[in-house]
Amino acid sequence: MSATWTVVDSPVGELLLVAERHFVTGIFFAEHKAGHDARPQQARGGRRMDDDDLLQRTAEQLRQYFAHERQDFDLPLSPSGTDFQRRVWHALQGVGFGETASYGDIAKRIGLLPSASRAVGLANGANPISIVVPCHRVIGADGSLTGYGGGLHRKRWLLDHERDLLF
Repeated sequence: MSATWTVVDSPVGELLLVAERHFVTGIFFAEHKAGHDARPQQARGGRRMDDDDLLQRTAEQLRQYFAHERQDFDLPLSPSGTDFQRRVWHALQGVGFGETASYGDIAKRIGLLPSASRAVGLANGANPISIVVPCHRVIGADGSLTGYGGGLHRKRWLLDHERDLLF
Protein backbone atom coordinates (compact mmCIF):
# COMPACT_ATOMS: atom_id res chain seq x y z
CA MET A 1 0.00 0.00 0.00
CA SER A 2 1.40 3.39 -0.93
CA ALA A 3 1.35 6.49 1.20
CA THR A 4 -1.60 8.81 1.35
CA TRP A 5 -1.25 12.48 2.05
CA THR A 6 -3.07 15.75 2.47
CA VAL A 7 -2.17 19.37 3.13
CA VAL A 8 -3.72 21.43 5.92
CA ASP A 9 -3.37 25.04 6.98
CA SER A 10 -2.16 25.88 10.48
CA PRO A 11 -1.03 28.95 12.42
CA VAL A 12 2.58 27.96 11.65
CA GLY A 13 1.93 27.53 7.95
CA GLU A 14 0.91 24.76 5.64
CA LEU A 15 1.50 21.20 6.91
CA LEU A 16 1.83 18.07 4.81
CA LEU A 17 0.35 15.04 6.60
CA VAL A 18 1.50 11.61 5.39
CA ALA A 19 0.15 8.20 6.37
CA GLU A 20 0.92 4.66 5.34
CA ARG A 21 -0.59 1.34 6.43
CA HIS A 22 -2.82 2.95 9.08
CA PHE A 23 0.05 4.91 10.68
CA VAL A 24 1.05 8.56 10.55
CA THR A 25 4.54 8.61 9.00
CA GLY A 26 5.12 12.31 8.47
CA ILE A 27 4.06 15.83 9.37
CA PHE A 28 6.14 18.37 7.48
CA PHE A 29 6.23 22.14 7.29
CA ALA A 30 5.89 23.81 3.90
CA GLU A 31 9.57 24.75 4.00
CA HIS A 32 11.44 22.02 5.84
CA LYS A 33 15.02 22.99 6.58
CA ALA A 34 16.71 20.05 4.87
CA GLY A 35 18.19 22.36 2.26
CA HIS A 36 15.26 21.59 -0.03
CA ASP A 37 11.53 21.04 0.12
CA ALA A 38 11.28 17.53 1.63
CA ARG A 39 7.52 17.27 1.25
CA PRO A 40 7.15 15.88 -2.28
CA GLN A 41 9.75 13.19 -1.58
CA GLN A 42 7.85 11.99 1.47
CA ALA A 43 4.60 11.69 -0.45
CA ARG A 44 6.18 10.44 -3.69
CA GLY A 45 4.31 7.51 -5.07
CA GLY A 46 1.40 8.25 -2.78
CA ARG A 47 -2.03 9.64 -3.42
CA ARG A 48 -3.57 12.81 -2.14
CA MET A 49 -6.56 11.73 -0.08
CA ASP A 50 -8.12 14.64 1.75
CA ASP A 51 -10.92 12.36 3.01
CA ASP A 52 -8.65 9.63 4.48
CA ASP A 53 -9.90 8.82 8.01
CA LEU A 54 -6.46 8.81 9.66
CA LEU A 55 -5.36 12.00 7.91
CA GLN A 56 -8.62 13.69 8.93
CA ARG A 57 -8.14 12.53 12.53
CA THR A 58 -4.57 13.87 12.46
CA ALA A 59 -5.74 17.20 11.04
CA GLU A 60 -8.46 17.44 13.70
CA GLN A 61 -6.04 16.73 16.55
CA LEU A 62 -3.65 19.34 15.19
CA ARG A 63 -6.54 21.83 14.93
CA GLN A 64 -7.42 21.08 18.57
CA TYR A 65 -3.78 21.56 19.61
CA PHE A 66 -3.61 24.95 17.90
CA ALA A 67 -6.97 25.93 19.45
CA HIS A 68 -5.65 25.09 22.96
CA GLU A 69 -8.13 22.21 23.20
CA ARG A 70 -5.54 19.39 23.18
CA GLN A 71 -2.18 18.89 24.87
CA ASP A 72 -1.53 15.24 23.98
CA PHE A 73 -1.96 13.43 20.69
CA ASP A 74 -3.58 10.04 20.29
CA LEU A 75 -2.44 8.86 16.88
CA PRO A 76 -0.78 5.67 15.61
CA LEU A 77 2.75 6.71 14.65
CA SER A 78 5.38 4.95 12.57
CA PRO A 79 8.31 7.25 11.84
CA SER A 80 10.91 5.82 9.52
CA GLY A 81 14.44 5.99 10.91
CA THR A 82 17.29 4.10 12.52
CA ASP A 83 16.91 2.35 15.86
CA PHE A 84 18.81 5.19 17.52
CA GLN A 85 16.60 7.83 15.92
CA ARG A 86 13.45 6.00 17.01
CA ARG A 87 14.80 5.80 20.59
CA VAL A 88 15.34 9.56 20.56
CA TRP A 89 11.90 10.23 19.06
CA HIS A 90 10.28 8.01 21.69
CA ALA A 91 12.09 9.97 24.42
CA LEU A 92 10.85 13.23 22.88
CA GLN A 93 7.30 12.08 23.47
CA GLY A 94 8.10 12.08 27.20
CA VAL A 95 8.73 15.83 27.17
CA GLY A 96 5.37 17.19 28.27
CA PHE A 97 3.27 19.99 26.86
CA GLY A 98 4.80 23.34 27.84
CA GLU A 99 8.03 21.73 29.05
CA THR A 100 11.49 21.76 27.52
CA ALA A 101 14.49 19.48 27.76
CA SER A 102 18.07 19.85 26.62
CA TYR A 103 19.74 17.54 24.13
CA GLY A 104 21.81 16.20 27.06
CA ASP A 105 18.60 15.51 29.01
CA ILE A 106 17.28 13.46 26.10
CA ALA A 107 20.59 11.57 25.90
CA LYS A 108 20.25 10.68 29.60
CA ARG A 109 16.65 9.54 29.08
CA ILE A 110 17.84 6.94 26.58
CA GLY A 111 20.72 5.77 28.78
CA LEU A 112 23.57 7.77 27.27
CA LEU A 113 25.92 10.37 28.69
CA PRO A 114 25.04 14.02 28.12
CA SER A 115 28.06 14.16 25.82
CA ALA A 116 25.90 12.28 23.28
CA SER A 117 23.90 15.48 22.84
CA ARG A 118 25.26 16.05 19.31
CA ALA A 119 24.00 12.64 18.16
CA VAL A 120 20.67 13.35 19.86
CA GLY A 121 20.53 16.69 18.05
CA LEU A 122 21.04 15.01 14.69
CA ALA A 123 18.31 12.47 15.42
CA ASN A 124 16.04 15.25 16.69
CA GLY A 125 16.58 17.15 13.45
CA ALA A 126 15.63 14.08 11.41
CA ASN A 127 12.25 13.70 13.16
CA PRO A 128 9.66 13.21 10.39
CA ILE A 129 6.59 13.82 12.58
CA SER A 130 6.78 17.48 13.60
CA ILE A 131 4.66 18.83 16.46
CA VAL A 132 3.17 15.42 17.42
CA VAL A 133 6.66 14.10 18.20
CA PRO A 134 7.63 17.33 19.95
CA CYS A 135 11.18 18.00 18.76
CA HIS A 136 10.38 21.71 19.17
CA ARG A 137 10.60 21.20 22.97
CA VAL A 138 14.33 20.42 22.84
CA ILE A 139 16.59 23.39 23.55
CA GLY A 140 20.25 24.07 24.18
CA ALA A 141 21.78 23.30 27.59
CA ASP A 142 21.96 27.06 28.25
CA GLY A 143 18.24 27.48 27.51
CA SER A 144 18.79 28.90 24.04
CA LEU A 145 16.71 27.95 21.04
CA THR A 146 18.76 25.87 18.66
CA GLY A 147 18.09 24.53 15.18
CA TYR A 148 14.65 23.39 14.10
CA GLY A 149 13.61 21.81 10.79
CA GLY A 150 10.69 24.20 10.48
CA GLY A 151 12.82 27.25 11.33
CA LEU A 152 13.47 28.91 14.68
CA HIS A 153 10.50 31.26 14.23
CA ARG A 154 8.17 28.24 14.27
CA LYS A 155 9.98 26.67 17.22
CA ARG A 156 9.56 29.90 19.20
CA TRP A 157 5.89 30.13 18.16
CA LEU A 158 5.16 26.54 19.26
CA LEU A 159 6.90 26.98 22.62
CA ASP A 160 5.10 30.29 23.25
CA HIS A 161 1.80 28.71 22.20
CA GLU A 162 2.21 25.95 24.79
CA ARG A 163 3.38 28.31 27.55
CA ASP A 164 0.44 30.66 26.91
CA LEU A 165 -1.97 27.92 27.87
CA LEU A 166 -0.09 27.02 31.04
CA PHE A 167 0.29 30.54 32.42
